[in-house]
Amino acid sequence: MPAGPLDIRIKKNADASAVLTCTRADGSVTWQRQLGQHGAFFPRHDLTHYAVETTLGHARSFYGLVASGWDISDFGPPWKKGPLPQEAGYTELIVGFLDAERASLTRWSSEDFNEKAAIFYRDHKIAGPPPTLNDNDLDRIRARRSELFQRWDAVKPGDALELTFDAGALGAAAR
Repeated sequence: MPAGPLDIRIKKNADASAVLTCTRADGSVTWQRQLGQHGAFFPRHDLTHYAVETTLGHARSFYGLVASGWDISDFGPPWKKGPLPQEAGYTELIVGFLDAERASLTRWSSEDFNEKAAIFYRDHKIAGPPPTLNDNDLDRIRARRSELFQRWDAVKPGDALELTFDAGALGAAAR
């Protein structure tokens, strides 16, 4: 890690399904078709991951792990690649909270977010400190996510939104 840029393609199908395809620098591919309600939920979830990871410089989260060789199916039981790195756990929590915020049509402050993260870590007995964000972090993530959602909404059925994720550049920027 880092393994080079990852090309991300989210295709919007006429039947409301979507397909996430990730092509690694070595040309290998992992993909997932999202049917029914998943076709409506997961593109925005995946774009939220992109916004969080690129805004916060998380090079060892979902897209960075995929770039390094994880398949999309590795992100769940039986966890063939082992547990998620701590940074990926932080990202998952942040993305999950942003998904919950979006579904509830409320806007959480950084204090709300940090309190919920601390409670989640306590209740799930997760070792280590929970992620913390400030209002500037959340504003930057939300702005990036909003731009990505607008781009996704403009995609016509049969077309795709294409992005590049460069974990190496993120890792270098974070050092």
